[in-house]
Parts: sequence; structure tokens; C-alpha cells
Amino acid sequence: MLDIASTVSRVANATYSHTRRIMPEKPWWENLESSFHKFPDDFELDLRTELMVDSTAAGDYAIRTAGASLIGTLALPGSFNPVQLIRDVAMSGFYKSKADKGDPAAFFIRPDSSRVVIRSSSAGLFRFKPVDGKCELLSFDSPFKTVNPSMRERYPRNKRNMRAVAQYWRHDDGPRPTICVIHGFMADPYWLNRLFFALPWFYKQGYDILLYTLPHHGKRQSRLSPFSGHGLFAHGISHINESMAHAVHDFRIFMDFLEAQGVEKIGVTGISLGGYTSALLAAVEERLYFAIPNVPLVSLPDLVLEWFPLNLPIKAVLKATNTSVREARHMLAAHSPLTYPPLVPKERLMLIAGAGDRLAPPKHGRLLWDHWDRCRIHWFPGNHVIHLDQGKYLKEIARFLRETGFDK
Repeated sequence: MLDIASTVSRVANATYSHTRRIMPEKPWWENLESSFHKFPDDFELDLRTELMVDSTAAGDYAIRTAGASLIGTLALPGSFNPVQLIRDVAMSGFYKSKADKGDPAAFFIRPDSSRVVIRSSSAGLFRFKPVDGKCELLSFDSPFKTVNPSMRERYPRNKRNMRAVAQYWRHDDGPRPTICVIHGFMADPYWLNRLFFALPWFYKQGYDILLYTLPHHGKRQSRLSPFSGHGLFAHGISHINESMAHAVHDFRIFMDFLEAQGVEKIGVTGISLGGYTSALLAAVEERLYFAIPNVPLVSLPDLVLEWFPLNLPIKAVLKATNTSVREARHMLAAHSPLTYPPLVPKERLMLIAGAGDRLAPPKHGRLLWDHWDRCRIHWFPGNHVIHLDQGKYLKEIARFLRETGFDK
């Protein structure tokens, strides 16, 4: 049981008081218990807050089951067909060796932006319309080449995915310190993230905003994609690894662009898969001023093993291929934020997590919190989608940005 009487925002707004660390010694994928996905996510709460947390958790179970069914039906067959499984097994050693190095530069190659042409176009009818600035859509043809040479012919076949996009809000008298926002899985619409993160409020506080679109989402998804993000999980484990390398690669080019515009301070936040990506970027990109993952996951294998009914075919494939949970982690560890130490100083790291989250359960946030030497953390009494007391943590983020000097 975890005592968070001093951490859930409705009760109080302090730091996590639990003393037992759950982050294992390196290599984490080998030393983390194989039953980690079965660990409980219980908290010690007063009755009112416990009822609130449990009720929101119940809502997450329903959403999780629907999402798992969608992925299992429309994406997983492409990843788990015999031909793809043979390919992934053959290439698994390549990705394991990258994780073994423990050096993010071995997997995340710094892009050359010198020949990249970034174009500006209309951000659409439902764009944010500041009276003292401009909202535009930025895009460029991604020069990304897969880390694994064996994937270089196959991966770029989705031409739309090879065009990076982001919505950019900038003040007329800029450049200003810029908050980069990364959406969650299937949750790429700019208007949705604008509302959820209260971005107009942060813009009015003087920050510029860049909303980054992950590979295989939004305008980057295939025309035949049944849902946004489908392409991330529809082509096997090697494809997932390369997609995360691609996500980091294109984000860094946007960072290069911002710096060329004169932006001196760039920070990143993101939710769910975007939280995973923002945590990863904190270990890859030393130029980031801050990183604030929101309800992040940290281990894809452990996550999907909780997602019924998606976990059933995954367990069957692991058994059929004689692959342990630890080996599955190792195959995907090259892009886990747990594999590398953060390059962003501890005082400029912050975590947001939900006590009732069952899509990216609290134990994932706890692992990252331990890995980041227990940086600033804010727990709220809600689930993955419904962030109760969200106004409190948004104000906490605003205070964090001022205290770290990001606003200057």
C-alpha cells in the first residue's frame, strides 16, 4: 500500500512520501520482476478520495478494454503473422545490442538539419487565433533513415509518415520560451490537446507553443489506416523501435528550427505515449530546459500485458516463440526512458500521474520517478482521461516554470 495522503492534489500538494524504491539495478529489463504488470496500484486514502479514485479507475478499465480490442483486431495481426515474427526475431539482436550500450547516441542519431526545408502553411479553420501572434502549420520532408539498415527499404513506404508536422503558436514580438507538447496514442488533434493542456492560458503567460505530431498519427498516418496511430503497432517490434527513433529524430529537427528562430529555452511535456516520448527526450536531448511527462508509461511489454483482451494473443505469442517477458523488454529497451540517465537536471524534471490511471498505471510513473531520483511529482485523483483537480496541477506546472527560470 502506498501512502499518498500528502500527494494526491485533492488531499494536499506535496511530494511522494513512500520510501520503498521499485526501480531495480541495471539492466532494468532483466532485474525488474517479470510479474511487474501484476503489481497492485493501491493507495492509502481517506474514504471520499478512495471512492473518487476507484470510480475513475473503473472508467479506465472500460476504455482500456475497448482500445485493446481495437488494437488486437486491426493492428496486431500485421505484427504477429509468421513472416513478421521471423523478421523480428532475426533483428532482435541488433536492438538489444543498442540497449546494452546504455548510450542514447548509439540509437538516436543526431539529425543533420542543414538541408531540411521547413514550410509554413495554414493551420486550418479550427486553429488557435491569438490577437498578438500567429498560429501556423510547420512541415518538412523527414530525412530519417532507420537505425537498422535492414529496415531502410521497408520503413519509408508510408510516404505520409515521412512528412513531419507540428502546429506552432508564436507571439509577434518573439521569440519566446517555447513549450513543446506531444499528444497521446490516437489523441493527436491539435484542438483536443489545446483544450486538455489549457495551452491558450500558457500562451497568455508569455510562452510560445509547438504541438508535435508523432509518427503514424494525424496527417502522418496512412490513407488506409483505420485509426490514428494504427501504423505504430501494425508492422512488428522492429517497426516500433524505428518509429520511436523517428519520433525523436523529427522532434530534434523542430528544435533546430526553433533555435534558428532565436528561441533560447525549449521544454517538453506530453501525455501517455507523449509522456513516454517526452521522458525519452529528457535522456536524449541535452538542450531541453525541462521535461514534464504526464501519465507516462515506461515499458511497452509490461503495459500491454495488463490490457485485456490484447494480452491474450501477446502471451500466446511469447509462449509460442519461447520469449520471456524480460527478453521482450530487452527487444524494446533501446527507446525506454529507463535505459538511460536523464540529461535534464533533476530540478527541471517533473512528473504528473493519476492515482486511478489504469491505461498507464501508477507503477509506471513510480518507476520513472525512482529512475529520475525522485524529482518533483504531482499525483491527482483521476484516471488516464479524467484528470480531476487538473487546474491544480496546471497551476503547479506554471509555478514550476517560473521557479526554474523558464519564463525569463
